[in-house]
Amino acid sequence: MDSFDHLHQYDQGLEPVRGKPRDYPAGLEIPQHTHPTAQLLCSVEGMMLVSAERGQWVVPPTRAIWMPIDSWHQVRMVSDVRMRSIYVRQDMLDGLPGKCCVLEVTPLLRELVVAAMDVDVPCESGSRDERVMMLVLDEIRRARVLPLSLPHPSSAALRELCDVWLAQPDDERGAAEWARELALDPRTLQRRFRRETGLSFGQWRRQARLMLALQRLACGDSVLKVALDLGYASPSAFTTMFKRELGAPPSSFFTVS
Repeated sequence: MDSFDHLHQYDQGLEPVRGKPRDYPAGLEIPQHTHPTAQLLCSVEGMMLVSAERGQWVVPPTRAIWMPIDSWHQVRMVSDVRMRSIYVRQDMLDGLPGKCCVLEVTPLLRELVVAAMDVDVPCESGSRDERVMMLVLDEIRRARVLPLSLPHPSSAALRELCDVWLAQPDDERGAAEWARELALDPRTLQRRFRRETGLSFGQWRRQARLMLALQRLACGDSVLKVALDLGYASPSAFTTMFKRELGAPPSSFFTVS
C-alpha cells in the first residue's frame, strides 16, 4: 500500500464529521492530492507549509487551514508535526468557508479538535460524541480568517519575478526597478500584479516576508537573524511588523494557550 493511502481512508464522506490524527517528521512532504470531503487541517505541535493552486499557506499550532472539497494541495512539514484533521461531508458545509483560508485556532477549538480524535463514528444520535462534532463545526464557523497566505501570480513573467525575489528577500528594489527588468511600465506592473494576486507588489512582498519569517522562526532561527536576513533595519522593526500583522510578537506567536 502506498505510504500516503491513509490520506483517503478517513475522508470518504460516509460520516457527517470525522477526526483523524497523524504525526509526521520534519521535512516530510505529502504529495499533491484532493479529498472528497472538506478538511480542517490543524497542527497541535509543529508547523506545516500547505501549497495549493493559487498560493501557499503557513499553518502553525495557533492556526488551521480550511480546504474545500476537491481542492488539490500538498503539505511540507517545516518541523516535526502532530497533525489533526477534521473531515466534513458536503451536506454539513452550511456556513463554513467556501475557499481555502487560514483560521485562528482558539483554545476552545483546539480542545474540541483534540477531543474529536477520540470520537468513534458513526455517532449515536443525540449522544455526547455527536454534540462534540457539531460544536467543532460551530467553532469553525466562528473562527477568524487570518492573512497567512501568499497568492501566486498566474503569468510566467510575474511568477519568475516572485521566485527571484523570494531567493533574496532582503532586496529593496522598488516596483519601478523590477518593472525595468520585465521591460514594463511601473504602472502596468502594479496593475498586472494586483489583477493576478489581489495585492500590490509592495503588499505581496510584505506578506512573503511574513511567510518566510514564520518558517524560519519555526525552525529555531533567532528574531535577530530572521529580521536582518529579510531586510529589516532592526529586530524591533521586524517585531512591530509581526505584531501588527498577526496580533502577537514572535516570542509568543507559537505558544498555544
